[in-house]
Amino acid sequence: MEALESTPDVRARMSRQKSKDTKIEVALRKALHASGLRFRVHGRPVKGVRREADIVFGPARVAVFVDGCFWHGCPEHATWPRRNAEFWRAKIEGNQARDRDTDARLAEAGWLAVRVWEHEPPAESAVRVAEVVARRKAERAARAAARTAARAVVAGTAAADARTVAGEAPAVAGEAPASAGDVRVEEGGAAGAPAG
Repeated sequence: MEALESTPDVRARMSRQKSKDTKIEVALRKALHASGLRFRVHGRPVKGVRREADIVFGPARVAVFVDGCFWHGCPEHATWPRRNAEFWRAKIEGNQARDRDTDARLAEAGWLAVRVWEHEPPAESAVRVAEVVARRKAERAARAAARTAARAVVAGTAAADARTVAGEAPAVAGEAPASAGDVRVEEGGAAGAPAG
């Protein structure tokens, strides 16, 4: 690969670019934390997928990515450098393709990727992320409740089938089931010998 044309000022500026804990990222985390949300930082949401999210809400399965306007080609603020233009266009378009691939891989695994641009105000981004997390938590809770109800129906049906196979009469609503260990209550309220 041939050396890229650059200047000492550009090299110095690019070497100072942070990939983690940027100002916008820290501000967003502070706003989310202040709103009561708890999360992991710089984690891989899905094992086997070598993509790291900036903020991860595990139980809600939400991964937040804070994207820089230059590096990810923001539609509002992206600039295309004139020097080494071919290199930078390929680099930024490659980042965008990787972002789309990451979103698709996370979706396949049941996660939702939320993209926050660096130019968005952190407070507004935090509200948007909090709404997504709350909605996802509610959806997961509703699905869990539906699974529990379905299991209860299946368990009730299986118990009724077992009673039928055993030759027992199905229980009537409001009637206590009869079993060999029931105690008969005589008139007058005294318990007598076991029923039989």
